[in-house]
Amino acid sequence: MAMERDNSGCLRGTGETPPSWTVTALPSPAPQQADPPPRTSQWGGLAASPCCSLSQEETRCSAFLPLPFPGGISGQHVWLPATNCLLSANAGFMIPGVATTQPLPAPRENNPGSAAETQPAPSEEWIQPCPREFVQRIQTEEAKEIYPIRDKATRTRLALIICNVEFDHLRRRDGADVDVTGMKRLLEGLGYKVETHCNLNAQAMAETLKQFAARNEHRTSDSTFLVLMSHGVRTGLCGTKSQGESTDVLSVDTIYTTFNNKNCQALVGKPKVIIIQACRGENRGQVLVSDSAELPGDSSSLALLSPEGLEDDASHLIHVESDFIGFQATTPDTLSWRCPKTGSVFITRLIEQLRTNACRFPLEEIFRKVQLSFQNFPRQMPTKERTTMIKKFYLFPGH
Repeated sequence: MAMERDNSGCLRGTGETPPSWTVTALPSPAPQQADPPPRTSQWGGLAASPCCSLSQEETRCSAFLPLPFPGGISGQHVWLPATNCLLSANAGFMIPGVATTQPLPAPRENNPGSAAETQPAPSEEWIQPCPREFVQRIQTEEAKEIYPIRDKATRTRLALIICNVEFDHLRRRDGADVDVTGMKRLLEGLGYKVETHCNLNAQAMAETLKQFAARNEHRTSDSTFLVLMSHGVRTGLCGTKSQGESTDVLSVDTIYTTFNNKNCQALVGKPKVIIIQACRGENRGQVLVSDSAELPGDSSSLALLSPEGLEDDASHLIHVESDFIGFQATTPDTLSWRCPKTGSVFITRLIEQLRTNACRFPLEEIFRKVQLSFQNFPRQMPTKERTTMIKKFYLFPGH
């Protein structure tokens, strides 16, 4: 079967899947003479497009990997999610344990300005529901260790998505509309009313966050999600007028300050989840190490100092910043990666883990599973930061 590239440079296989099939390792197809050869890494993977606007890396899909199948019909595309794939050393593909009876549809192209309008209705079948018996058991056995959730019929959960696609001086973030559509569908399916804003400068992003923090609905809510997606630098997220490190940048500190216990008292004691899809520098986040490299020594010799003999006369004090968990696409100073057709690798894998595992695991464990999915993708590693949640946060889908 032949491989072809679409206009964005993503490789697609053509063919139709027979009623049942087994996928085995396939050699990489030869590129067409008219195109340059696809960039590959020493791990055998196709290169993806970095979110950073300054990189000259070739654009390739990494969120979805296309494969051709025998007996196919020309003109139909077969796509497999990269989260279910292992890249072999010879740049072929192996998909262990995948049982599928029909081809997966190619992602639809959406207009970034109309992501909300083209968003399919949320489905509790798409998000695996949580059995009532499990909810009751967790709420009984771990009552003091979990954040309480309000009754589904009366709570007023809100979520905010800010996504910048078009910029005055930086490259357009193709594929970001797919991320918006997926996150909106996910959060609505989890019971949140989603507010979406696109293409804001740093000042407008800060004002939008401030207005959202002041919403009265937070008083009768039990949590909130803040999802911010843009080009990024070490210190924060780029606004639409940004020209680099020091112009039109929303500081990450501004996000936390806006929703801390001093400035957003309606969310005191409630989980505040901050998800950031953005580059944080231009490094590639990978390094070669010897198999004999020694692990650093443990820190058991470092004594933890605890305050003793301290008193205060205040009637009631609370932490200025608490009940946050931040999840960023990559570690400081490194790139994050995005496919113009299927969206960012981080958001794609986060959505997949939440919709399939929120019924069984607390949020922080789901984030760990997302990190684990990047084990064989050394270009990028998501990171949890400024986590001040003192309890487990179960989303209990369907409840």
